[in-house]
Amino acid sequence: MKAKKWTGIVAALALTTSLVGCSSSDEALSGELLIWDTGILGKDASDDPYADKAFLNQMGVEFEEANPGVKVTIIQQGGDISTNAAQFQAAAIAGTGPDIRVQYAGGPTTSFADFFEDLGPLIPAETLDAMAGQYVNREGFSSTGRLLGMTYGAGNLFVVFQNADVLKEAGIDPSVKPATWEALMANAKQITDKTDKNGFYTGNLEGYPGAWFISNMVGGELGQTAFTDMYSGKIPVDDPAMLKAYQAYADWGASTVNNPDAAQVTAGGQGFVAGKAGYYLVGSWENNGMTEAFGETGPVTSFFIPTLTGAKYTKIGSGGPEIALSITKASKNKALAAEFLKFIARPEHQDRFVEIYQTQGSNHKDGDSSMIKNPRLKEQFEQLAQSTDGITFAFDSVMPQATIDLFYRVNAGVFSGAIKPADAVAQLKASYEQEMAKK
Repeated sequence: MKAKKWTGIVAALALTTSLVGCSSSDEALSGELLIWDTGILGKDASDDPYADKAFLNQMGVEFEEANPGVKVTIIQQGGDISTNAAQFQAAAIAGTGPDIRVQYAGGPTTSFADFFEDLGPLIPAETLDAMAGQYVNREGFSSTGRLLGMTYGAGNLFVVFQNADVLKEAGIDPSVKPATWEALMANAKQITDKTDKNGFYTGNLEGYPGAWFISNMVGGELGQTAFTDMYSGKIPVDDPAMLKAYQAYADWGASTVNNPDAAQVTAGGQGFVAGKAGYYLVGSWENNGMTEAFGETGPVTSFFIPTLTGAKYTKIGSGGPEIALSITKASKNKALAAEFLKFIARPEHQDRFVEIYQTQGSNHKDGDSSMIKNPRLKEQFEQLAQSTDGITFAFDSVMPQATIDLFYRVNAGVFSGAIKPADAVAQLKASYEQEMAKK
């Protein structure tokens, strides 16, 4: 099995039209599977997916070995989230594309309800019920909605990484975690005032840090179901909590605690790793990079993003299920695709996913918690146990894809000062209403 790059997509699309159907369950499996991944479970083409720690690629190899009549081709889509979604939609409308697509769970999955199969009739209930979080991929977030993707992994958590060395230089005790966002901002200001470092190092050109920030702050105001309730219409998109969160976000962008080019760069990890800041707001997917850069017992640790002063739900985190695997309606090999999903869903396989990536735990009831080795992931799971108000499932994990795309753009604009908070909220409300009217 070779994982091909996105540049080979045209040839791969042609291939899907000639795939051979797989045999019935009591016969040897045969046929070809085309999988599109968005850099979530696999990696670019690799001669040795084991040396490269490319999990999805390993699963492709082993599925072929277990079923000699099967060929698996994995393609990594290039570009950002919005570009990937547009590429898939174009292929889906044309009736081409992959048999299986891997994308973010929630809205990025349910937005393609017209192009994904209901997994309920394809995968046994005992397989799906053994893995938590399947509800996030049900159409309309309804318990009776079609299951449009299989949730994989316990999900990522939005966190703040802190550098104890920088904090100590500024006279801040790193063992005392800020209880509110305002307290964290005060610490960041102290770092800026008393050292030659930045309070935060961030990159907001694409608006992603805004997604993590807004999701966390609104969750603190409205609770962990804030955005699923918005999607269902129980809470308006322009609820005052949204404006409060966006105003705090605008204030962060306008402050002096950030690297000067924060609104012009796409990522803040390199600056933080270089020791140029005390804090870095991101997600648990950075666990490995932080451990590699600073060591397991080095100065960098993490904590959940604190909520705004006066928040009702202070013992809360944000993030949630991240990964979904879907079977497309265009697939000529739906039964074979379902067999692959059952294969990758085995608890021992998900344990390997956890062991390789160390960014999230297993969502399987029989998952082995000893696979969590990274000290940052361990401390995050300890904090998760203390988050009795739950975990807010993020805005961009819930809303229609067009609204998600707009969300990132307005986030970037609010942070830079180009868009006012009230205008951002109004735009999101209008987009949501427009997209829901299509359903």
